[in-house]
Amino acid sequence: MILGLLFAILAGALVGLQNIFNSKVGEHAGSWTTTTLVLGLGFVASFTLGFLFEGKELFQLQNMKTWYWFSGLIGIGVVTCVVQGIKLLGPTYAISILLISQLGIALLWDSFGWMGIEKVPFTLQQLIGVLVIVAGILVFKMSGEPNSTKMPNGLKSVPAEK
Repeated sequence: MILGLLFAILAGALVGLQNIFNSKVGEHAGSWTTTTLVLGLGFVASFTLGFLFEGKELFQLQNMKTWYWFSGLIGIGVVTCVVQGIKLLGPTYAISILLISQLGIALLWDSFGWMGIEKVPFTLQQLIGVLVIVAGILVFKMSGEPNSTKMPNGLKSVPAEK
């Protein structure tokens, strides 16, 4: 249990960090170039590490449905949408919305047991938990300075003096 929690915390930190790095690449390159760099370097790194740690076992894909192989294509949408979301909303707001969406989809998949996942009954506590997170993000977003505007580089402009 503790190891699972540590991995989940580390994964969240790495995803947040990767999203910020990806948005910085996106400031200097187009969206498709960013996606190509991120996923291309990820492929090279994971292939190399997989081959080093697993050897020929890396290529043993018994009993896997062919359409599962295409799950990597989802990464194209993930990287592209996150880069654009951060560009348009800023890192904290975009990633907060991303997390709500991710939690909501995971809750649906658990509740319906889609794709062979063990079905977890939907409870009122789960709904309340998601709503508390949504409320927190709304409070975060509404707590911004009402008389300032966000500039493209992420800096806030100073309100004009009267």
